[in-house]
Amino acid sequence: MAGQVPAAPEPTEPPALTDRLNAMDRLVQLGTGRIEPVLLDEAEVMLDRAGQRLRLSGEHTVITLAGGTGSGKSSLFNAICGLELSPTGVRRPMTSKAHACVWGLDGAGPLLDWLDVDKRHRYARASALDLERADSTLQGLVLLDLPDHDSIQALHRAEVDRFVTIADLLVWVVDPQKYADAALHRNYIVPFARHAGVTLIVLNQIDKLQPDEVADCVADLRRLLEAEGLVDPRIVTTSAISEEGVRGFRDVLVDTVAAHSARSERLTADVDKLAERFADQRGTTEPATTVDDARRAELIDALTDAAGAPAVAEAMESAYELRAADFVGWPVTALVTRLRSDPLRRMRLTELRDELRGAFTGPIGAQQGDVDTALQGVTDGVTGDLPESWARSVRGAARSHAPELPEALGISLKDALPTFNQVPRWWWLVKTWQYFLVLVSVLGVAWIGMLVAYGVFEVGDSPNDLVGEAGLIPYVAILVICTFGMGALTSSACRNMVALSSSRHGERMEQHMRERISQVADEKVLTPVAAELNVYARFRTDVESVLP
Repeated sequence: MAGQVPAAPEPTEPPALTDRLNAMDRLVQLGTGRIEPVLLDEAEVMLDRAGQRLRLSGEHTVITLAGGTGSGKSSLFNAICGLELSPTGVRRPMTSKAHACVWGLDGAGPLLDWLDVDKRHRYARASALDLERADSTLQGLVLLDLPDHDSIQALHRAEVDRFVTIADLLVWVVDPQKYADAALHRNYIVPFARHAGVTLIVLNQIDKLQPDEVADCVADLRRLLEAEGLVDPRIVTTSAISEEGVRGFRDVLVDTVAAHSARSERLTADVDKLAERFADQRGTTEPATTVDDARRAELIDALTDAAGAPAVAEAMESAYELRAADFVGWPVTALVTRLRSDPLRRMRLTELRDELRGAFTGPIGAQQGDVDTALQGVTDGVTGDLPESWARSVRGAARSHAPELPEALGISLKDALPTFNQVPRWWWLVKTWQYFLVLVSVLGVAWIGMLVAYGVFEVGDSPNDLVGEAGLIPYVAILVICTFGMGALTSSACRNMVALSSSRHGERMEQHMRERISQVADEKVLTPVAAELNVYARFRTDVESVLP
C-alpha cells in the first residue's frame, strides 16, 4: 500500500554475543562448587533472562522511563505517546503499575507477557507519530512508564528494580531540583555504571530554569555521573509542556529503535559486568597441568610407608627364608628342631600367608591418619599461583578419595603378595640331594649295626664279608660322618644363597607393592588433581572468551 512503511527485518544478534553467552554458561558449569555461589547465581539469572529475551521479538526495543517523585516522567511518557495514557497530578505517587505504549503490535504480545505488564495498562499506536521528519518512525518501540523509584511503597520499588534489569534502554528522568538524589545514584546509577551505553539521562522540566542555567545544570550533572563511573554519559534536556521540548528526546528514541541494537547492547553490558567478576576468579599465570614428578614420588613414598609396605616386604622376606629352610635345610637338623618346643616352627607358612593377605582387606591396611599425613602438601607445587577458591578446589580434589585410600592401599598390598605354590627349581634339587644323603646315612648306620651284630657279637652266621667283617666299622662310620657333614655343609651353603636371594626377593616385593601403590595414588589422588587443573584451564580459556 502506498505510503506504508515496510516492516523492518527481524534483527539477528551478533555472533560475538552468542559466543560470549555460551562461554558464560560454561563458566557457570565449570565454576559450580568451586567459586563464590553469589556470582554463579547472578550469572544463571542473567543467562536465563538473556535466553528469554533473545527468544522474544527482536523487532521491538524495550525502553523504560524511570525516575523519582515529581520528576515528570509520566508527563514525558504522555508527551511521547501523544495521548494522556499515564496518570499525572499533584498527588504522589501517581503511577503504581508500569504502563506500556507499543508501536507495532505484531510480536509484542509475548514480549509484554514476559515483561509482566498488566493488560489494563497496555496501549498501542498503530502508525508512526506525526513528526516533522517524515521518514522518522517509532515502529517497534515499547515505551514503559515505571513507578517512582523513591516511592514509600515497597512494591513500587520492587517493580522498578525488576524492570531496570530487563529493559533494553534505561532512561532516568531527573529534574533540576533533585538530579543529585542520593537514592537514585546509590541504588541505580552506580550499580549500573557499566551500562552507560544503554543508559540515557533525561534532565526534565528545564522550563523552570533560565536559559543560562540549563548548561550549568547539565555540566554539574555530567560531572556527578562521571565521578560515579558512568563513562561519557548521554544527557538530553526536555520539557513536557510543549512538543518542541521533547523533540530531542524523541529523536533519540527514533534512532535507538531504528538501529535495532539496544537489545544486544544491553545484554552485552550485562555480560561485561559479570565478565569482570569472573576475571577476578582467574589467575594471572599459566597453571600447571599435573603434580610434578618430585611431589608424586614423595606422595608414593608416604603412601608406601602409610600402608606398611616395607614391613610387609620384610615379613615376606622372612617367610621366604623359612620356606626355603624346608627345602634346603639338613633334614636331620630340622627333625631335631621339631622335637623341641618352638612355637615359631609350629606355624604353617600357608597360614602365615593367609593372615598376611587378610590383614589388607579392610581399613586396617593403612590408618586414615597416616593417609591424611601423606596427602598433606601434595598439591603445594600447583596451587601457589592459583586464586584461593581454585586452590581450595584442587586441594579438595586431592582429598576427594581420602576415605577410600586405606582400603584401596590394603587391597593393592594383598594383590601384590606372591603365592607359595611355586618354588625355585634348585630348591627341589637340593631337597632331593639332602634326602639322598639322609638315605645314605641311614643305610650307613644300619650297616654299622649289622657289622656290630655279626662281626663283633657273632649273633649268627654272617651272610657275607660285607656285614660280618668288624674291621669295616671305622670305614662305614667315616662314610656316615661324611654324609652328615655333606648334608650340613650343603645346608649352610644353601642358607647363604637363600639369604642373598631372600634379600632380592624382599626388594622385588617392595618394588612390586610400590608399583601397585603408585597406581592407587594415580587413580585416587593425582588423576582427580589433574582433572581439576584441567577444569581450571578450561575456566581460564572461557573467561578469555567472555571478556570484551
